[in-house]
Amino acid sequence: MNNKTHIVFDKTKSSLKIRTFLKKNLIFSSIAKSDIILVLGGDGFMLQTLKKFYKYKKPFYGINTGNYGFLMNKFSLKNTVKNLFKANRVKISPLEMTVKNTQGLIKKFIAINEVSILRQSRQAAFLSIKNGSNYIIKKLISDGVLVSTPAGSTAYNLSVHGPILSLNSKKLSIVPISAFRPRRWKGKVLSEKTKITIKNLDFYKRPISAVADNTEVRNVKLVTIKTLNKIKFDLLYDKSRSLQQKIKIEQLRIDTN
Repeated sequence: MNNKTHIVFDKTKSSLKIRTFLKKNLIFSSIAKSDIILVLGGDGFMLQTLKKFYKYKKPFYGINTGNYGFLMNKFSLKNTVKNLFKANRVKISPLEMTVKNTQGLIKKFIAINEVSILRQSRQAAFLSIKNGSNYIIKKLISDGVLVSTPAGSTAYNLSVHGPILSLNSKKLSIVPISAFRPRRWKGKVLSEKTKITIKNLDFYKRPISAVADNTEVRNVKLVTIKTLNKIKFDLLYDKSRSLQQKIKIEQLRIDTN
């Protein structure tokens, strides 16, 4: 086995233990010379690592040492090394979030799972949402709104009762968070080609923040969100538990709680 790997880990006891095992069974190299980037941690650590190292254009194989680990593979003493170089590859594109704050500063970030627009005070957010030049909703009073990719549709999106999107659906989900007016608006599924614009209609009295996965910008006036197709993340999954299969399982799951 001549494939070279580079390992990134979150320094928990579980990750350090697995790293020690892998060092005995794999060829390690610098990230530039590696064939695969191994990521030991949870979903949050994987999101950080993808954004940090995607420019190397290497595939990422995650091993879960966190809690849920939806983006990760399960570790096995017997099978992980064997499965690593036979894994299925999935390509996903992130969202690009462009934010203008109340001082007029503009910042850009990418989001692999979702962009969250959240109230940052006791006052509910007062928002308008457009698809291009057309209104999706002119006035929304809520705790916020969530725009999710298919890969992120089983994360925060699912918790706020958004739809689970198939990985190849080429769709985005937009869902309100605790909508107050209109109370019955449940959100919408849009094409991934959509350019979504979210405007804070009362930014002095009702400040909001915008969060790209885990990167926050506060005191936001205007947000635009679009799929960034020029960036492709390569994720590797064991053949028995591909990302598509995980999403399909969640779509069929019945919540008994």
